[in-house]
Amino acid sequence: MPVQESIEAKLSKALSPSMLTVENESHMHGGPATESHYNITAVSDEFADLSLVRRHQAVYKLLEREMAEGVHALALHLYSAQEWQARQESSPASPNCKGGSN
Repeated sequence: MPVQESIEAKLSKALSPSMLTVENESHMHGGPATESHYNITAVSDEFADLSLVRRHQAVYKLLEREMAEGVHALALHLYSAQEWQARQESSPASPNCKGGSN
C-alpha cells in the first residue's frame, strides 16, 4: 500500500475525523525520496481535550511504522471541530523548503 494511503487509513480508523487531508509534499524538497514529506490536516473530536503536544504525540504513535520506514517529516495541523470553525476551516500552507537541492 502506498504511504499516503496507509497514513489516511490509519488516521481515519483511529480518529474518525470529520475532515482529513493528507498531502504528499515530497516533490517540494530536495533529494530522491518520493514519499518522505506529508502535510496532514485533521479535524476530530478526539482532539477536543488534548493539548497540541498530546495531539502530535498521538499521531506520531499511529504513524510509527511510516516514520521508521522513510517518512522524514510531517506537518501536522490537528484541530477539534470548534477550533476548525474558529480558523474558518483553513490550515496554514507549508513553507518553501530551504534544504536539499532546492
